[in-house]
Amino acid sequence: MASALAWGQAPPATKDQPSTKEKPAAKPAPDPYADAKLVKGPPPLPEKDAFTIAVLPDTQNYSERFPETYLAQTKWIVEQKQARNIACVLHLGDITNRSTPAEWKNAAAAMEQLDGHVPYFMAVGNHDYSEGGVCKDRTTRFNEYFPLAKHRDRPTFGGVYDKEPDRFENSFHLFSAGGRNFVVIALEFGPRADVVRWANEVAARHKDREAILVTHAYMYYDETRYDWKKYGAKQTWNPHSYTVAKATNDDVNDGEELWQKLVTRYENFALTLNGHVLNDGLGRTVTKTPGGRDVPQVLVNFQMKPKGGDGWLRLLEFRADGKTVVAHDYSPTRNERNESDQNHFTLTLAPPGAA
Repeated sequence: MASALAWGQAPPATKDQPSTKEKPAAKPAPDPYADAKLVKGPPPLPEKDAFTIAVLPDTQNYSERFPETYLAQTKWIVEQKQARNIACVLHLGDITNRSTPAEWKNAAAAMEQLDGHVPYFMAVGNHDYSEGGVCKDRTTRFNEYFPLAKHRDRPTFGGVYDKEPDRFENSFHLFSAGGRNFVVIALEFGPRADVVRWANEVAARHKDREAILVTHAYMYYDETRYDWKKYGAKQTWNPHSYTVAKATNDDVNDGEELWQKLVTRYENFALTLNGHVLNDGLGRTVTKTPGGRDVPQVLVNFQMKPKGGDGWLRLLEFRADGKTVVAHDYSPTRNERNESDQNHFTLTLAPPGAA
């Protein structure tokens, strides 16, 4: 039996008669470009005799949900190869999100657009390991969709980790541009101790080349290196915090360990590049080696932007003076560049052997 209503009391709302009581207004979503300085169109063409390295960080959302964006990125790079003198493309890992066959197919289709046009060198990230991309061990579909046999015959191919001669997760590559010679060392997420041993041997054999280290997790968003011994879990997403570390007696190395065990031991490391980190996904620092050499270290990750990253990629313009590198962030899908201080800046590289 329904209860009587007091005079002036509104009847209760039913599913056919919504309440007239006002709901509090929803808070507007934060503007993902609040700090951006967006300018229509691509960056200016490089200076005379400069060359460009294109950087693709964390394409995981494109492989999973926005494959057309990934395709647009690599298509644009091919179209710009001549005008920007693009020497190579560096992928910073997290090629996929959940490491499913469908995602790997999307990633392979996008990267294959570069074949025969621009060399590309790839690191693998935590999301590229294990079923579901949960990084509980070192199993990956990377070698199935990016087979070593396909890359071994390319003129830029240098070699792979000597204890895993049929796997491609740890590799090095040689290229020349602008009258300069480079070695790119691409290492797995949280490289194992013996992989670091191998990377040292590669760097030692190529002291006459400027070295670029590409690995998924190295710098944190606060512009310090990942350092488990110093910060522990305060720096989220450190390789030491993942199941793969617990399953292998902590056989992983973070940014500080790679700095101490690899980068500082040679006077030819010009630059390190990594993705992986969320929040603003951007950062850079310059640290002196014990010998006095300045090494820029750069974090870049756009996956937090709308549509899985909004198509942003980074262009590194290496100028003819041999020391100046200008970073430009551009989205082919938006046809915009971002000229904020975190997205458009200049690095100064030390020449090989300089201290």
